[in-house]
Amino acid sequence: MRFMIIVKATQDSEAGVMPDEKLLASMAKFHEELAEAGMLLDGSGLKPSSNGWRIQYSGEKRSVIDGPFAETKELIAGYTLIQANSKAEAIEWTLRFPNPVGDGADAEIEVRQLFELDDFGDSEVIECFRTLEEAEARTV
Repeated sequence: MRFMIIVKATQDSEAGVMPDEKLLASMAKFHEELAEAGMLLDGSGLKPSSNGWRIQYSGEKRSVIDGPFAETKELIAGYTLIQANSKAEAIEWTLRFPNPVGDGADAEIEVRQLFELDDFGDSEVIECFRTLEEAEARTV
């Protein structure tokens, strides 16, 4: 089971303020522990939304909307992707996730389980995705 730990953006992260050394150290330690446990799949911080864009769909038309985006509480500042044997194990690890805005401050992370190909019925399309997944695994 894969889970994404989502770190929500703040005014500071959207302003490009980098985390302090203490927070970076605690995040590095947590990610090292995940890696040693064989659970870490990926993790990274995201640049502010001013560096990003959105694609808006209207029928067949697509439009580019450049950042920044106004609602900070709806934005993501970073993520960690983990592999766990159960929801309980994922919860256990996410309870250890360092406070993303620093010890003692109010903050929130969100955790979402990713779909697996087995969650979908068998079809040619799903088999195509399985083939792609296998090819990707061979290149890693």
